[in-house]
Amino acid sequence: MFRVSSNKFVSSFSRRSISVQSLLHGSPEAKKAGELEVQQHSRLVGRGKYVHGFEIHRVKPDKTREYKQAAERYYAGIKDDPKLHVKLSGSWETTVGEQDTFFHILEYENYGGYDKTTQLIRSSEHYEAFQDMLPYVNSRSLQLNQEFAFLPTAPPHAQGGIFELRSYQLVPGTLLEWEHTWRRGIEARRKFIAPVGAWFSQVGRLHQVHHMWQYPNLETRKETREQAWQIDGWAETVDKTSQLAKYMDSFILSPLSYSPLK
Repeated sequence: MFRVSSNKFVSSFSRRSISVQSLLHGSPEAKKAGELEVQQHSRLVGRGKYVHGFEIHRVKPDKTREYKQAAERYYAGIKDDPKLHVKLSGSWETTVGEQDTFFHILEYENYGGYDKTTQLIRSSEHYEAFQDMLPYVNSRSLQLNQEFAFLPTAPPHAQGGIFELRSYQLVPGTLLEWEHTWRRGIEARRKFIAPVGAWFSQVGRLHQVHHMWQYPNLETRKETREQAWQIDGWAETVDKTSQLAKYMDSFILSPLSYSPLK
């Protein structure tokens, strides 16, 4: 009796071990389940129509003037080319934060649009303008982001002043909780200022969220943030969301002359 029971136990344990190993090593079933979870996760928090590419260039300190000229030829060129089906949300230079760093946010018509646009650029006259930027760049990175569903990116405007980009590296698995908490608390900030946009990463550095604000100057930024702390809900939002973040950054940005958002 013991032998039969032992064999059954071993057989059952072996099946479970195989099942666990197949999950650990990426079985088709596990991959399908993981992809479905990611899709459902994105649908819950994201506005799925567009993909925003965050292009970050770290420029040689003695070549920023030449870089700006080359960047304008490239980004203004693709912005004004209707064949590419891409929008330039904005281009900025960091004034407080990581120095000699430039941010460019491009809006694509979902991932299919991103694939099509990038292929078209490589075979167009714009690619030469892109290559002209590279000698002035020390390093560059690209991150594909999706908009939060409750906060579409602002349309082009020229209000003047400064922009603040706040970036948060979240603890993996906390995006839904962060979005839910921040969405409730953001109404306190809306009483004084409307965000320019808010995004979460999909490709590149993962588990990141970003939101952008525009102020006339740093003094107004300080006063506006102090006013928000007096509204019920904002302190709780900051407390809860900060517990979900591993670290956070704040960059003060100045728009470049050709930026649609400025």
